[in-house]
Amino acid sequence: MSDNHPPVPPQNAARPTTGKVVAVTGGARGIGRAIAQRLARSGARVAVGDIDRNAITQAGAELAPAIALQLDVTDPTSFAAFLDGVESDLGPIDVLINNAGIMPIGRFTEESDEITRRILDINVYGVMLGTKLTLPRMLHRGHGHIVNIASLAGENPTPGMAAYCASKQAVLGFTEAMRLEYRESGIRFSAVLPTFTRTELIAGTRAPLGLLAEPEDVAAAVAALIARPRRRVTVTRAAGILATFNKLTPRPLGEYIARRLGVHSTFVDHVDRDARRAYDNRLNQH
Repeated sequence: MSDNHPPVPPQNAARPTTGKVVAVTGGARGIGRAIAQRLARSGARVAVGDIDRNAITQAGAELAPAIALQLDVTDPTSFAAFLDGVESDLGPIDVLINNAGIMPIGRFTEESDEITRRILDINVYGVMLGTKLTLPRMLHRGHGHIVNIASLAGENPTPGMAAYCASKQAVLGFTEAMRLEYRESGIRFSAVLPTFTRTELIAGTRAPLGLLAEPEDVAAAVAALIARPRRRVTVTRAAGILATFNKLTPRPLGEYIARRLGVHSTFVDHVDRDARRAYDNRLNQH
């Protein structure tokens, strides 16, 4: 089985996630929420963390028996308190899913310094901080799994997403380095690379329909990855194949195909800012 795609378990297979304690950052919305819901239904003991107080309150009510706790992934005190709360309520963490991330779009020169720093703080430092705080707990027990939600944008840079692409490339490099550094420890490290996913992160854009994934697609891939740990998976299969093809083709041809698909203009010239207003406003509130 390739590293690039999640295996399909037999219909009657036992659920290997049953009883596992799983912590999901950025779990009140979008991909994180779908992951939490999928794993909870599969018998995992799930905790979600999110910075949005209102969203986390709603998630706590709707994702029960999963627990929901407030979390700022850029704040060491907040992250440590989150991990303590998870272990106090559910037990030692078996799986940490570093999912929290933001995706402002537009030309890089029009992006404020504050937003650029927030992208790096949340998308990169948040992943590193969560790993640094959780890993000693797992090493003490001799087992654990850290799953980092990266993106195919980390391997296929996209105009209009310069800082986001850089952040996801950093996550990929960090995940691989950690996997090698702790390969004999009993701790597994994995990266998940979704394509454009139908969440509010792509609100106001015309992302190519053939490349879109649903949050549930990513959640299914994560569940399969927990069942059978591997270094990386891509979502969707078609997007993963296209990304591989793009890397193997001469650069001018790959860029021509991307332009024909509209990828090079989607996040620069064809953005409905009114449709993105709610998402952009929330980014500026936290």
